[in-house]
Amino acid sequence: MSNVEFIYLKRRIINGGTMVLSGLATIFGLFFLTWILWTTLSKGIDAIGPHLFTQMTPPPGEVSGGMLNALVGSFMMCLLAVLLAAPIGIAAGTYLAEYVNYHWLGDTIRFVNDILLSAPSIVLGLFVFTILVQPTGGFSGYAGAIALGFIVLPVVVRTTDEMIRLVPTQMREAALSLGIPQWKVNTQILYRAALPGILTGILLALARISGETAPLLFTALNNQYWNTDMAKPMASVPVVIFQFAMSPFEYWNKLAWAGALIVTLFVLFISIFARVVLARKNKYG
Repeated sequence: MSNVEFIYLKRRIINGGTMVLSGLATIFGLFFLTWILWTTLSKGIDAIGPHLFTQMTPPPGEVSGGMLNALVGSFMMCLLAVLLAAPIGIAAGTYLAEYVNYHWLGDTIRFVNDILLSAPSIVLGLFVFTILVQPTGGFSGYAGAIALGFIVLPVVVRTTDEMIRLVPTQMREAALSLGIPQWKVNTQILYRAALPGILTGILLALARISGETAPLLFTALNNQYWNTDMAKPMASVPVVIFQFAMSPFEYWNKLAWAGALIVTLFVLFISIFARVVLARKNKYG
């Protein structure tokens, strides 16, 4: 066997071994993912029904009730978090991509944003608890939304920054050569080209905060009753799941599994929708 043939055979063996290990790792991950999804589906499907969306969370010992107040609370806080953080994140991402892209300040901001992106959510919850809940003397839906907004913000900043930098430079140069001001270039050209990617980042951030529990325990806490006043403690699906799953009441446990199934399906739907949006952008440019 010549030296060239030996090197070729060695590479084929290494490549084959790598492919086998990669396949086994994929099967390992898919096995546990399927197991988790099947367990959530099998245990949560029994409690799914109209009552889940029309009745309040039940008191201890009751065998009837739903999660209407928790669903509404989660919807209001997640919506407000996105409305607060998304515009700031888009503006910050635009500033990074267009004004300080090759400057030390841009690198510093990206570094800080990456730290915030990887920060544990419970730390963000404690931060909001310290600066907002303690001074005001009470838990509130607004505090919960702000805590969730801190989770949304770095995701939107990173996505906007990367998507705008992917826009071809020729588009900027052509617009600027016609005398179009920079703010019009940003809003009418760059945002249009990067919109699917930015929207994908917002949707993925929404999917992430929909299942966050720790920040809400320190900010919005919980509320067993119907409440749409965000200045007061507010129920949310993740916190209700946490409370009901640890309880000794069988019906509460069923509702916890039902809530977990709803969150799982919501995250799955948002993730698929985000990928469809991004795929359309890649297809049509």
